[in-house]
Amino acid sequence: MERYNSNGGEHVNSAYDITLDEPPVYQELTFSNGDHRTVRPSVVSAFGHDTLDRVPNIDFYRNAGSVSGHRAVRPSLQELHDVFQKNGAISVPDTVEDDGEGSNVNLNEDLESAVPNDNNKGGVKFGWIRGVLVRCMLNIWGVMLFIRLSWVFGEAGWGLGIVVIALSCVVTTITGLSMSAICTNGVVRGGGAYYLISRSLGPEFGGSIGLIFAFANAVAVAMYVVGFAETVVDLLKENDVLMVDVINDIRIVGCITVVLLLGISVAGMEWEAKAQIILLIVLLVAIVNVFVGTFIPATDTKKSQGFFNYNSKIFLENFPPNFSVGENFFSVFSIFFPAATGILAGANISGDLRDPQVAIPKGTLLAIVITGITYLAVALCVSATVVHNATGNINDTISAPGILCNGSAAAACELGWDFSSCEVEECKFGSLNNFQVMTMVSGFGPLIIAGTFSATLSSALASLVSAPKVFQALCKDNIYTALHFFAKGYGKNNEPIRGYVLTFIISVAFIVIGDLNVIAPIISNFFLASYALINFSCFHASYAKSPGWRPAYKYYNMWMSLLGALLCCAVMFVINWWAALLTYGIEILLYIYVTVKKPDVNWGSSTQAVTFVSAVSNALSLSGVEDHVKNFRPQILALTGSARSRPALLDLAHSLSKNYGLCLTCEVFVGPRSEALNEMNAGMERNQLWLRKTKRKAFYAAVACDDFRDGTDSLLQSSGLGRMKPNILMTGFKSNWRTAGTEAVQTYVGILHDAFDFEYGTVLLRMSEGLDVSHIVEAEDEMLKAAKEQQELDNDMMSNGGKSRGMFRKSRKSSQQVLATRVCGPPPAQVAKMNEKLVAASAQFKNKQPKGTIDVWWLFDDGGLTLLLPYILTTRKKWKDCKLRIFIAGQPGRSELDKQEMKSLLDKFRINCSDINVIEDIHVKPSSNSLKTLDDMIEPFRLHEGFKDKAQAEAMQKEHPWKISDEELMRFEEKTNLQVRLNELLKKNSNSANLIIVSMPIARKESVSDFLYMAWLDILTKDLPPTLLIRGNHKSVLTFYS
Repeated sequence: MERYNSNGGEHVNSAYDITLDEPPVYQELTFSNGDHRTVRPSVVSAFGHDTLDRVPNIDFYRNAGSVSGHRAVRPSLQELHDVFQKNGAISVPDTVEDDGEGSNVNLNEDLESAVPNDNNKGGVKFGWIRGVLVRCMLNIWGVMLFIRLSWVFGEAGWGLGIVVIALSCVVTTITGLSMSAICTNGVVRGGGAYYLISRSLGPEFGGSIGLIFAFANAVAVAMYVVGFAETVVDLLKENDVLMVDVINDIRIVGCITVVLLLGISVAGMEWEAKAQIILLIVLLVAIVNVFVGTFIPATDTKKSQGFFNYNSKIFLENFPPNFSVGENFFSVFSIFFPAATGILAGANISGDLRDPQVAIPKGTLLAIVITGITYLAVALCVSATVVHNATGNINDTISAPGILCNGSAAAACELGWDFSSCEVEECKFGSLNNFQVMTMVSGFGPLIIAGTFSATLSSALASLVSAPKVFQALCKDNIYTALHFFAKGYGKNNEPIRGYVLTFIISVAFIVIGDLNVIAPIISNFFLASYALINFSCFHASYAKSPGWRPAYKYYNMWMSLLGALLCCAVMFVINWWAALLTYGIEILLYIYVTVKKPDVNWGSSTQAVTFVSAVSNALSLSGVEDHVKNFRPQILALTGSARSRPALLDLAHSLSKNYGLCLTCEVFVGPRSEALNEMNAGMERNQLWLRKTKRKAFYAAVACDDFRDGTDSLLQSSGLGRMKPNILMTGFKSNWRTAGTEAVQTYVGILHDAFDFEYGTVLLRMSEGLDVSHIVEAEDEMLKAAKEQQELDNDMMSNGGKSRGMFRKSRKSSQQVLATRVCGPPPAQVAKMNEKLVAASAQFKNKQPKGTIDVWWLFDDGGLTLLLPYILTTRKKWKDCKLRIFIAGQPGRSELDKQEMKSLLDKFRINCSDINVIEDIHVKPSSNSLKTLDDMIEPFRLHEGFKDKAQAEAMQKEHPWKISDEELMRFEEKTNLQVRLNELLKKNSNSANLIIVSMPIARKESVSDFLYMAWLDILTKDLPPTLLIRGNHKSVLTFYS
C-alpha cells in the first residue's frame, strides 16, 4: 500500500503499515515545567516529547524479507532526515484509504509474512507433549517393537544388538540436535522438515526434498495400513472367516482403514490428537504387558517355545551374535533402523504447535530418549528370558540326570529341555524363528495384538496428517507452480483438505496395486535423505558464520551435524544401495528443475551466506597475487545509462565478458542531489532484476552527481573490488556532437581523457542507426502502465456495478481519460520508421551473427587489446561463424615482408585469421570530396583567426577557447588527413563486414581541441557498418610464452 502526502500525492514510504500511523492520536499533556502540549502518548511515554522516531517494536522485525513485502516498517531514514516541511513541526504524512492496488499476494498464503495467530482465538494449538512428544513416541514405537525386535537381538546377540540401537539413536539424536538448533534460530511456520531445510539451504534443496518427503509420508500411510491389515487378516485366517482370499482381504481392510483415518484427520487436529492419545494408552499398556509377562512363571508350553523367565545362563548365551545364513550386522541394522525414523512426526505439524521453538527440541529429544530406553529394555528382557531356538514340543524334556550340556542349546539343556534337534532341522520357535515372541512372553497375548494395531494405526495417522501439512507448505511457496492448487486451506486451522484427498488417493493406489516390499526401502531412504539435509543445514549455517545464525539452543556442534549427515548417507546405502541411488537421482533431478525455474523467493538461506563468504575469500586471495598477462581478461565498465537504454552496447560488452569477466552497466544521475538520489535508489533493484531476467551476466552500478564527468570519474576510480576492477571503458559514440553544445562535447571528450589518465583500455562503439532507445522504452512503459490502469478501472467498475467503493476512495479518471492523457497519438511516419530501424539495430548483437568477417584494422600497437577483443568474440557461440581479417599499415614495396611478420606474430599468439591485408597506400592524400566533408563538419567550430592581426586573433581565442584555430589545423593536418583517408579505405575494404574494429586515435591533452578530436572520430567511422574504436592502455595483454 502506498503512502502519500496530502499535498499532491507525493510518494513517501510504500512499506508503511497504515495501522501504526493513521489516524495519529494526540492528547493534551502537562509537563513538569508547566507547558501544555498536544502530543502522541506512544512516543511521549518514552521520550517526553513528540517525535516521529519509534521505540523498538517486534512488529518492525516480524516479517522482514517476506515474499509479499507486507510488513510494519519504522519511519524511513529519509523521513527523519529530510528538511521539515511545516516550519519545523514534525509531520506525519496523511494516508489514503487502501483501494486494493497493492500486492496480489494473499497475506494468509505467505508463510513468511503471516502474523502468528492469537493462541486464544481460532484454531487449536498443541503444546510440546501432545504436539510433539506423543506423536514422535507413537511413530517410533512401531510394529518393530512387537514383531522384529526379538529377532534382531536373536541374530545380533544383545552385545551387537545394543550397538544397533545405539547407532540408530546416535543418528536420530544428532539429527534432533541439529533440528533443535534450526528451530530455535527464528520463528518456525508450518511445513516441518521442508520448512526447516528450505529456509536454511534455500528453495533448491527445500523444494526437492519437500516433494519427496511429502510423497514418502503419503506412501508410508499405505505401508502402515497394510501392516495393520495383514495382522487383521491373520486373525481372520486363524478363525477361518476370510471374506475372499488373503490378498483381497488385505486390500479391503486396508481401504476401509484409510477411509476411517481420513475421516479422523479431516474432522480436525483436535480429533486426531484425541485418537493419538487413545492409541498411546493402548500401546503403553501393551509395553507394560511385556514386562509383566517376563515375571509370570513360565508354563511348560511356553518353556517348550523357548521362554524360561529371567536366567543368567540364557542371558550370557544370547550375548554373542548368531547370524543365520545370509544375515550380517548391516542387514540386521537395515531391518531395525526404519523403526527409528519417526522423529519428524512432531516437526511436520509445526504450524499447529503453540510454540514450535520450544516444543520441537524438547519433545523430539525426549521422545528419542524414552523410545531408545524402551527398545533397549524390552530387548534385554527378551534376551534374558528367551533362547535362540526351541522346538515347541512339550515332550522334549531331559529326564536323565548328569547329561553334559554344550552347543547352542546348552542353556535350555541345563534347564531340562532338549532343543538339540534345532541344530539339524529348522525349528519354529525361539527368538530366531518366531516373530510372535512378544505375544508369548507377555502376560496377556491379545494386548500385544492390540499394541500392534495401535502402533500401525498411530504411525499411519501421523503420516496421513504429516504428508498434507508438508505438501501444503510446499505449495504455498509456489516453487512448483502447477501444484499451487493444493495450497488452499480450510477452517480455523487452515486444514489442507485437498492435500488430504491427494494423500488418500496415493495411499489407496499403493494399497491396491503397489508392491510394498519394494517401496519400503525407498521410503526409508526418503526419510533418511531428509535427516541428512537437516544435519547438513545446521552444519552449513554454522560454517557460513552468518550474523543471522543465532540459535537459542546451544547444545549442538557443526562438525557433529556434518557427521550426522554423513552417517545418514551411509545408512541409506546400508539399508538398500539401489534405493539410495534412486533417492539421490530423484533429488538431483528436482534440484535441477527448481534451479532452472528460479522461484522468486529470498529466504536468506545459508547458501547465500556461504556464497558471500566464498566470494570475499576469493577476492582476498586474488588481491594477494600480481596480475599476469596470461590471465588477463576484459573487465568492462559500460556507460549504458539505464540497463535497457543501450541494448546493443550492453550485448556487445556482455559478449566480450560473458561469464568469465566483470561487466558493469553504469548510469550517472545528474541533477539536484535529493532528486537524483531518489531516482537512483528507485532504479537500482529494477535494473539489476532486468539484467537477471534477460540473462545478462552483468552488474548495474549508478552514481548521483552534479556533473556527468565527475560521476563518470567516480565510477572509473571506485568501481570493482580488489583485482576484480574494470580495465576497459566502453561507451557509445556521441553522434549528436555538432548540436549538443560546447559543454556536452567537452564532457564527453574529457571522459575519454580521464579513461586514458586512469590507464583504462577504451572502446567506443558507433552504429549508423544510433544506440539510445530510452525514448522507446519509456513510451512502451507508459503504454503498459496506462493499459494496466485501464484494465483495473474497468474491472473495478464491473465489480461495483459502475459505482465507487466508498467515500474514502481516491477519485480516479475514467479509463478513456487515462489513455487520452497518458498516450499521445502515433509518431509521424518518418519518426516511426527511424524508431523501427533503431529497435532492429539495438538487437543486432543479441542474435546469432550470420557468416561474415570481423575486420581488424590493427594500426597501432596498444598492447594487443585491439587484437584480443575480436579474437574473444570469435570464441562466442553467436560469433563463431565470423572469421577474422587483419589489416595493417605497410611501407611501399614491403607488403609481403610485413605480411609474413604479422603472420608469424599471430601464429605465436595462437590466433587464427582468414586473411592478412597490408595497406600500402594509407599515406595517400584523401580525395577532395572527403576533405570537403570534413571541412563542412568542422566549419561551425572554426575560429578563422588566420586573416586577423595578432591582437584580434588573441581576443578571438580568449573569447572562444574551445574553437578550432587555423594554427591547430595546420599543426595536425597530417593526422587529420589520416582519419579521412582511413575512412575511404574502410569503405573500400570493409563495407560488408559484420563488425569493424579500428585502432582509436589519441588526442594529446591541451593540444588537440575537443571539437577537432570529435571530428576525427566522426570522419573515421562515418557511413560504415558497426564499428569499434579500441585503444588499449599500452600494457601487454597478449604473450606467446607458456
